[in-house]
Amino acid sequence: MTRDHNRITGMSSSVTPSLAGPPSVPSLAVPAHDTRTVPSMNATNPSTGSVDAAPDPVHPPAASGTPIGSGAPGPADATAPPPGETAAAGRAAAAGRAGSAPPEGAPAPAAEGTLLDSYDALLLDLDGVVYLGRRAVPGAPEALTKAAERGVRLAYVTNNASRTPGAIAEHLTALGVPATPGDVVTSAQAAARLVAEGVPPGSPVLVVGGMGLRQALRAHGLRPVSTAAEEPAAVVQGIAPDLSYALLSEGVLAVRRGAWFVAANGDTTMPTARGELPGNGSMSRVIATAAGVEPVVAGKPEPPLHRESILRTGARNPLIVGDRLDTDIAGANRAGADSLLVLTGVATPLDALTAIPAHRPTHIAADLGGLHRPPARIAHGPEGWICGGWTASWEDGRLRLDRDAAATDPLDGLRAACAATWAAVGDGRAEDDQVKNALATLGL
Repeated sequence: MTRDHNRITGMSSSVTPSLAGPPSVPSLAVPAHDTRTVPSMNATNPSTGSVDAAPDPVHPPAASGTPIGSGAPGPADATAPPPGETAAAGRAAAAGRAGSAPPEGAPAPAAEGTLLDSYDALLLDLDGVVYLGRRAVPGAPEALTKAAERGVRLAYVTNNASRTPGAIAEHLTALGVPATPGDVVTSAQAAARLVAEGVPPGSPVLVVGGMGLRQALRAHGLRPVSTAAEEPAAVVQGIAPDLSYALLSEGVLAVRRGAWFVAANGDTTMPTARGELPGNGSMSRVIATAAGVEPVVAGKPEPPLHRESILRTGARNPLIVGDRLDTDIAGANRAGADSLLVLTGVATPLDALTAIPAHRPTHIAADLGGLHRPPARIAHGPEGWICGGWTASWEDGRLRLDRDAAATDPLDGLRAACAATWAAVGDGRAEDDQVKNALATLGL
C-alpha cells in the first residue's frame, strides 16, 4: 500500500457546475487509479449487511420533467435566471430556489399544488433539519409523516458517522419521525463502500471514530483495528464524542506509513441544542496536518454519499433537503439535483444572500413545513424581483428591499432578495455590507 491513495483527484476537490443550459449529471465513479477499480454499483442491504447486485450501473439521474417555476430562460424582463446559475438552478428560473414564475410557455402548477408535488423522494439531512441533538426540530415529525403518507420515499442522509443506522432510526422513531434502519444513509456507509472498493477484501482498517464506522466496515468485509501496529491498509476518520488524542496519534502514524486516509465527512462544525460544536472536518485536520496528507472525503458534498442515497431510494427526481450550504446544497448542485435550504440549522439568511453559485439552493423555507405549502412565486419586472409583496433590487452596489400591503411573510422578502442579489453578482459573491441593511428590514 502506498501513499498514492491519498493523491486521488476528483473526490475531494470542488467542482463548479455548468452555468448554461440543462446540467449534465456528473459521473459518480471513482477516477481511475493504479491500485483502484471503478466502484461497483452494488448496494449493501442495511439490515443484513449483504451486498445486493444492482441491475445496471447507476448514476444519479437528472431530475425528470420540469420543476415548478423552471424551464428555458424567458425574456430578460420576465423570469430569466440571474447569471451564475448552479447546476440544479440551471433547470430552474432564477429564484426558483425560492419558487419563481414559470417562463413564457411553461405550464403553471395547479393552484393547490405543494412544493413536494414535483419530487418522488426526499434525501434529508438530519442534524439541523430533522433534529437538534436529542430533540426534534419543531414541526419536523409532522411534516415527514405527512410526506410518507403521500407515498414519497424518505431517506435520511447524514454526514454524522458516529452512530449506526439502527441507532439513528431508533432515535427518529422516538421523536415521531417515520424511519427504519434501511431509510438511513450515513457517511460511514459511503466511506466503507469507498474503502472496500480500493483495498483487498478483509484488509485491516484503522477506525478513528465510533461504532457506526466499525459496523459499516464489517458489512463490507473489512476488519476494523485501533492501532498502527496492525499495519492498516487505510485510516477512516469520523466524528465520535469520545475521540481521543491516543487514537488520533495512531491515525497519524498509520497515514505516515502509507495507509490511505479517508474522512467520512468534511463538516467543520455540527449543530447541537447547545450550539455549534467541532465537526469531523475540524478533527480530521489533526491527522492531515501532522501527517502532511489530505483525506479523501466520502460525505457531502462529495459524490460517494449521494451515490449511496440514490442506490438506496431508486429516486428519479429527488429533492435534497439540508441546512448547510457547503455540504447539503453544494452536493445537490454537483449532482444536478434540486435542493431545499431550511433555516433551522447552520445556514442563516445572510449566508444564503452571500452564497457563491455552487452553494445556492433551488428553494428556501423556514422549516420542513415548507414542503407542504405552495412553492413561492418570483417574477422579474421593471422594478426588480418580486415575491409576495416584496420587491428586491440592486442599486448603487447595494441590495434594496421594498414592500407593499401584501407583504406578510419575510421569507418572501428573502427569496426576492436572493434573486436580486444573485443576479447582480453573477458568478461572484455579495459582500455582507452590501446586503445587511436590507436584510435587517426582514427581521429574520
